[in-house]
Amino acid sequence: MRLKTLNQPLGVLLIFLTSQIGFSSIAKAQTPVAPTITTKSICSTQLGTAIDAVINRPLFSRVRWGILVQPLSTGQTLYSRDAQKYFTPASNLKLLTTAAALQQLGANFRIRTSIYQNGNGVLRVVGRGDPSLSDTQLQKLAQQLKQKGITQIQQLIADDSYIQGDIVNPTWQWEDVQSDYGAPVNSFILNQNIFSLKLIPQAVGKSLQVVWTDAGEARQWRIINQSVTVAQNQPSYINVTRELSGTILRIQGQLTTNSEPSLIDLPVVDPNYYFLRRFRTALATEKITLGQTLVLNGGVDQEEIAFVESPPLAELLAETNLNSNNLYAEALLRALAVKKLRVKNQTSADVGLEVVKASLTQLGVDPANYILVDGSGLSRRNLVTPEAFVQTLRAIARTPTAYLYRASLPVAGKSGTLKGRFQGTSAEGIVQAKTGTLTGAISLSGYMNAPKYEPLVFSIIVNQSEQPASVVRQAIDEVVVLLTQLQRC
Repeated sequence: MRLKTLNQPLGVLLIFLTSQIGFSSIAKAQTPVAPTITTKSICSTQLGTAIDAVINRPLFSRVRWGILVQPLSTGQTLYSRDAQKYFTPASNLKLLTTAAALQQLGANFRIRTSIYQNGNGVLRVVGRGDPSLSDTQLQKLAQQLKQKGITQIQQLIADDSYIQGDIVNPTWQWEDVQSDYGAPVNSFILNQNIFSLKLIPQAVGKSLQVVWTDAGEARQWRIINQSVTVAQNQPSYINVTRELSGTILRIQGQLTTNSEPSLIDLPVVDPNYYFLRRFRTALATEKITLGQTLVLNGGVDQEEIAFVESPPLAELLAETNLNSNNLYAEALLRALAVKKLRVKNQTSADVGLEVVKASLTQLGVDPANYILVDGSGLSRRNLVTPEAFVQTLRAIARTPTAYLYRASLPVAGKSGTLKGRFQGTSAEGIVQAKTGTLTGAISLSGYMNAPKYEPLVFSIIVNQSEQPASVVRQAIDEVVVLLTQLQRC
């Protein structure tokens, strides 16, 4: 899962939850520990014993391991541990979503945001769930309208009919919905549907100053500021909670005087009106006055007078997998719904899941190997076998766009969520794999160009772990390093 890096002093803890719930759904990032290297070469017949020595340690006695290792070309099993049993996959699930998106939508697919002229000073903007849309693109839309000679808009209609259904998955946990990594997904996604505020220390004993980056957003909230500035020898911590009403933010905790401000990212509550507020600002910059705004579900497309498009799908995949971006994954899942007519009362996400299943089946992935309820892996109701990931990775490798899929994955010790792992080991630079983290669930699945063996594909999933995430990751990394030492004997 993606956890944003906060611009804050060491030791500051952000917990954007209700005051009754602990921060449990995402393990905190910890300093990676290099795997222990105990041998330099392993025959394939010795691999089972070597891996078992890692995962059968007493500290993992209550942990479930699911592992499958195969050569990329043959599908011969080199190691298997419960590879056909269900596990909570965490963000490894993005491998399935992005595989289907690449197969169904194509590498050059873009998501378009359009403005139509309905006459009599009425414009209709149609959002199609572009996760990359930002204030910069809103400014481009405003500039296009100005170039058309438009200086006044009597009414602007935001048509949010493109994506149907809940804006957050109903199976996500409460703390996820309240965090930036669980931002809502709908037809209008702007600035990844998050907004920011800064907490700035003052004189000792004074409350922290709250500075909004968006004055329009500030007017949507009532702040209860119970924070304080403390002397430099005191610990720093911040606790930001949102009331169930959705309109009250409670800020608690303390920062030391003269310390750096703490930047807090929060999910917007109503994406449609957040979009309209920001667009009004963009229009004002171009001296275009805007009267009434409405949100409607549906309408008739007339003359398109302005549009912006997302980067091509290949770039959207890279953001999804490299940085484990949940919002991008959920947006791509809903984009898949355009490939299939939905029946009444069927949500875009449900249709997208049907398309994922059909696409994976077409690739040769056994549909009995997974049960999917979202596109990002944030839900704990997702169930996937290690075999499903290996089947997907092997199948995609045989397609014409395999290089784009593989390029979207983090590289060990080099990029994305693997940049801080495997540095200085034999796996650095030769492993491309997707990470996954939920509390008690850690996963890693991907490809390896083994130096003295043929290319490998692997999936490693750990569930029901009471160990710190760093301990589990170190063991997973040790297994991966063992794979780099395979040689023909």
